[in-house]
Amino acid sequence: MGSPLNDIELVALRRTRLFGATGTVLMAIGALGAGARPVMQDPTFGVRLLNLPSRIQTVSLTMTTTGAVMMALAWLMLGRFALGRRRMTRGQLDRTLVLWMLPLLVAPPMYSKDVYSYLAQSQIAGNGLDPYRVGPAPGLGLDHVFTLSVPSLWRETPAPYGPLFLWIGRGISEITGENIVAAVLCHRVLVLAGVGLIVWATPRLARRCGVAEVSALWLGATNPLLFMHLVAGIHNEAIMLGLMLAGTEFALRGVESTRRLAPQPFSALPATRWYPLAMLLIGTVLITMSSQIKLPSLLALGFVAMALGYRWGSSVKSFILASGGLGLLSLAVMAVIGWASGLGFGWLSTLGTANVVRSWMSPPTLLALGTGQVGILLGLGDHTTAVLSLTRAIGVLIIMVVVTWLLLAVFRGRLHPVGGLGVALGATVLLFPVVQPWYLLWAIIPLAAWATRPRFRIATIAVTLIVGIFGPTANGDRFALFQIVDATLASTIIVLVLIGLTYNRLPWRALPEPDPVSSAPPVTGGRTDAYAESP
Repeated sequence: MGSPLNDIELVALRRTRLFGATGTVLMAIGALGAGARPVMQDPTFGVRLLNLPSRIQTVSLTMTTTGAVMMALAWLMLGRFALGRRRMTRGQLDRTLVLWMLPLLVAPPMYSKDVYSYLAQSQIAGNGLDPYRVGPAPGLGLDHVFTLSVPSLWRETPAPYGPLFLWIGRGISEITGENIVAAVLCHRVLVLAGVGLIVWATPRLARRCGVAEVSALWLGATNPLLFMHLVAGIHNEAIMLGLMLAGTEFALRGVESTRRLAPQPFSALPATRWYPLAMLLIGTVLITMSSQIKLPSLLALGFVAMALGYRWGSSVKSFILASGGLGLLSLAVMAVIGWASGLGFGWLSTLGTANVVRSWMSPPTLLALGTGQVGILLGLGDHTTAVLSLTRAIGVLIIMVVVTWLLLAVFRGRLHPVGGLGVALGATVLLFPVVQPWYLLWAIIPLAAWATRPRFRIATIAVTLIVGIFGPTANGDRFALFQIVDATLASTIIVLVLIGLTYNRLPWRALPEPDPVSSAPPVTGGRTDAYAESP
């Protein structure tokens, strides 16, 4: 099938793809010196060529920062072929996604050392201890190969992740033992599975919302934050989001296939009516599994239940049947996972573990920190901790109110469940006590499948570029301030030079409009992938 893009656009697309791939290659090379390498079993140690970046860390940081900016700018230019009237095909976008991702798959972890906490907590579970009671230091010992690479802040804290994730991690530990490189690569394979589910589910959810597949995938699955933090950073949000989105897609298939009347008893259902029940079952199981990675994804089940209640008539009875039925099934899945993994429900007691971090990206936390500093300047004492407890509690209360309002909007048929889920996760991230750059993907990806207004896309692009470029001040290692400043200045100069050199070769400006007669796509008798905007 021919591409809907003309020759000029195809050349511009290939050059944009190459520009972004060059950026991720630079990121991968720079990670050898600026990445979150392990303290022990570092495969680059003693290898002259591979160990060179670690000896010139400022240069490595410059390469990593320059590569990230190049990839982000290439993504921005790629939007010309995803949001216009003439869009690239799914295959062209998928090939771009794979090409940009490949260099990062073999690079050391970047921007975070969380993966080493995953390894330590999984090993604790593998040793028969409870990772929800003991941290890496008491559970494995300070001299253990995994503990040494865990940041000191998290060496004494129990695991904040769900039992399914630690169960999978325990399986990885049984396969790899204490080989830290093999274990990290296995977690990256897990991330790839999550990204695959995201790429599978996003266009299908977009079709339900009347959004072009390529547009949704460009804004969500090829977002620079995904490359930087899920693929390069190896965060478990990848598998959480993948399961949540896939589960939502299956569940909505069941919702749309079920009858609008109140449900009949199972025994009265003809064979053809088991399909919606099966889809609801699969969707609920997948969403619940995602919550056993990280709990916030369970919000998706609430919106599916409200959509089902609306389908059944928006009555009190339909509300009770839909929410009660799916809720009981979800609890049963949680119980099975807790029993099979041997980890039970201990994860409920460690959900607030990350609150020890005072994140500037969290508005409630930032407000408390600012108020505390004002009190100190006025001579009133340091009341930051007390104010922090108050602002965070208010934030959680606002989340509850907003989510309740959105659920009711879906139940009354005023809001699409995918849109409600995206907005609810956006409010959750915005008002969460702790916000990390990759948390933004919780909201960006489902919203990319629903929202089409230019204001939302402009805001998402702006937040992505700001957080993606300036959010990670460095990465897993500690850098001196002068190194960060030097690397930032050098990267700025390099990127400006690159823009000047490629100004007439890359689509920095809008491409000329093609001749509507000569450049019309061939008629194939069916809908092309590029124009698959609606069901």
